[in-house]
Order: sequence, then structure tokens, then C-alpha cells
Amino acid sequence: MSVIPESDLTERRPLTRGDAKTLLLAALGGALEFYDFVIFAYFAKTLGHLFFPPGTSDWLAQLQAFGIFAVGYLARPIGGLVMAHFGDRVGRKRMFTLSVFLMAVPTLLIGALPTYGTIGVFAPVLLTLLRIVQGIAIGGEVPGAWVFVAEHVPRHRIGLACASLSCGLTVGILIGSLVAAAMNAYLSEAAMLAYGWRIAFVLGGVFGFFAVYLRRWLSETPVFTRLRERKQLTTELPAWVVLRDHLPGVALSMVVTWVLTAAIVVVILMTPTLMQTAFHVAPDRAFASGSLAAFALCVGCLLGGLLVDWQGKARAMLVASIGLGVSTYALYVDLKSGGALLFALYPLAGLFAGVAGIVPSVLVASFPAAIRFSGISLSYNVAYAICGAATPVVVGYLAKTAGGLGPAHYVALVSLVGVASAIYMLRSRRWFGA
Repeated sequence: MSVIPESDLTERRPLTRGDAKTLLLAALGGALEFYDFVIFAYFAKTLGHLFFPPGTSDWLAQLQAFGIFAVGYLARPIGGLVMAHFGDRVGRKRMFTLSVFLMAVPTLLIGALPTYGTIGVFAPVLLTLLRIVQGIAIGGEVPGAWVFVAEHVPRHRIGLACASLSCGLTVGILIGSLVAAAMNAYLSEAAMLAYGWRIAFVLGGVFGFFAVYLRRWLSETPVFTRLRERKQLTTELPAWVVLRDHLPGVALSMVVTWVLTAAIVVVILMTPTLMQTAFHVAPDRAFASGSLAAFALCVGCLLGGLLVDWQGKARAMLVASIGLGVSTYALYVDLKSGGALLFALYPLAGLFAGVAGIVPSVLVASFPAAIRFSGISLSYNVAYAICGAATPVVVGYLAKTAGGLGPAHYVALVSLVGVASAIYMLRSRRWFGA
């Protein structure tokens, strides 16, 4: 793993109004795009009944829908590698804008799809294809966004910059949670099946096109501009350079991405649905508590970024990983006993899921600028493809077979992996300043 020189990122200086504007626009655009990607999870139960044969049990319909949800993760490396290649060769901003456009189109089309009752087996096939396009888009969006904001701010504020972008992405989750909660509160189950779910996806398409407009006001990163002026851009295939010269960085990045996956996919996205099927929590209560957890996640991301800039990546990762495992166990034990403390424990778990605001700083520190986009994209998307695709299916199965505590067992295991990665970084101070 290479040491990243001070000159590789912007100089040590205070944040400016221009930096703040860049972070705000990047985070807002990311929020709108991430809403498009995650809204699928909040309507998994409804989509499962509409896009598969009538009479399918709740559990099997949910598992099938989560399977299509997982396909989006499998497609992430495709979009990530292609966009990262051009991001390292022709510029960060162009790919940053393209990714959000590729997300808006399929989201809008999902809202207009005919269901199984209309076109039969073609319904889940079309839904899967559109989900693949969403996966390609998000595969380029997330790594590109972290690189974009990290290369716009002073070195000693990279933690806050990456966390603010992660916070923006989680605001997209919060918006999705609020939309789902509101629709479940004001629409009957029949209305949700008839047209309610379509509103959520059409709204997402509109959000996506608005995000495209916002990104017109962003400028290329100073780091990439400097590399281009000095003719220091890589002339080799960036992904090959990553695999040849930076395998330790790839390995660490993949491990911490697994922790991020467990925090977001299990704790935030799947738990509101699992509450209903495994613990028989009413939908309005499940989504209301989920909204609080998503808000706590936003706060946790920012706190995680501030902790990175204050105490270093390793210590921040250690604290968040331990907190994630303990708080998730407490939440699921309470749900099993009736959920009396749901509105306190779920936001607490959401707060520690703010490890998602710490992970990108580790990824950014793992690769030099000339191949940073490709390094992060390869590591993050391959890890997310494996873990993100397997997690919904595995956790859905565990929730059915492990007495309801299966998801907590899974998160606890991954949290231990996060602790191990933190210990590794503490032993590698020369690379991470831990």
C-alpha cells in the first residue's frame, strides 16, 4: 500500500464558501439519486406480491423481491469500473453527472411497469433489467462522489467531506423512509397495491432529473486538474494498475465495505420490512421508527467524519464497529420481546450505522490520485456486489430460521470484522495516521 503524499490532495487550508457549496450540491444530488436506488427496499413486500404469481406467501414474495433488489448490487461493478476508467482518464465531473442520469431513467420506468397480472412472467424480467441499470448507475455514483468531494477540500477535512457526502446519500434513505411511512399511513393496503407504489418511483425519477440539473453547477476537482496540467494521468489501464500495485489497499477497502454493507442494508433498509414479517410490527410503526433510524444515521455519518478528522480513521472505525454490533443486538432482542423500546433502540442502531461515514475516508487514503477513482470503485463495488447481493437473501433466510435474531447475529459478525480492520490500521500508522 502506498503512502499518499501531502501534495496528492488539496493543501492544508480552511474550508471556504466554495468548498461548502460544492459539498452541499454534491450531497443533495447524492441524496436524490440514492433515494431512487433504495426506495425498492421499502416497497419490497408490495412489489413481491405484484410482480410474482398470485397466492405467493408473504415470506416467499418478500424473499423474491429482495432477490431482485440484490441484483442491483451485482451490477454495480460493471458501472463502477467503466465510469471509474473514464473518471481517471477524462475527469471526475463528467462521470458524476452521467451516473445520476442513468439512475433517473430506470426509476421512472419502474413506476410505469405493468405487473404480473397484466403481462405475466415478463413483469419480473423487466423489473430485474431496470434494477440492473440502477445498479450500474449507483456503481459509478458512490465511489465517484467520494473522490469528488475528497479532492475538493483540504487534507485535514477529508473525513468531514466524505462524511457529508455519505450523509447526503443517507438523506436519500431518509426521504425514502418518510415517503414509505407517509404512504403506509395515509393509503390503504388496496390503494398501495393499486397505485401507491408507483407514486414513489415516479417521484424518484423526478428527483433524479433535478439532481442532473444541480450538478451542472459543480466544477472539476483541483487534484484532477493539476494531474492533467502536469501530464501525470495514468497511461495504463487504471484497473490493472490497481490490481498490480495496490492489492493491500484493495483488500482493506473490501473489508470495510462489508461493514458498511451490513450497516446500511441490514440495519436501515431491511429491518423495517423484517419487523413486519418476523415480529408482526404494524407497517406504520415499522416505517416511523425506520425514519427515526435513518435520521440518526445521517447524524451518525457526520459525527463519524468529525471523529476521523479528530482521532483518525482507525479509532473512529473501532468505536463505530463495536457500537454497531451491540446496538443492533439490543434492537433485535427488544423486538423479540415485544418492541417496547423500539423508538429508542432503533435510532441508536441507526446512529452507529454512521460507520458508513467513516469507511470512505479509509478508501480515499488507500489509493493515489491517478488511480483513486478506479481503486475505490473496484474495491467498493466488488465487495458490495458480493456482500450486498448475498446479504438480503441470507438475512431474509436467517430472520425466518434463527428465531428472529438472525439479522443481529449477522451484523455482530461483520462488526467484528470492522474491529479487526481498525486494529490493522492502528498497526499501519504510516499509511493511515491512525
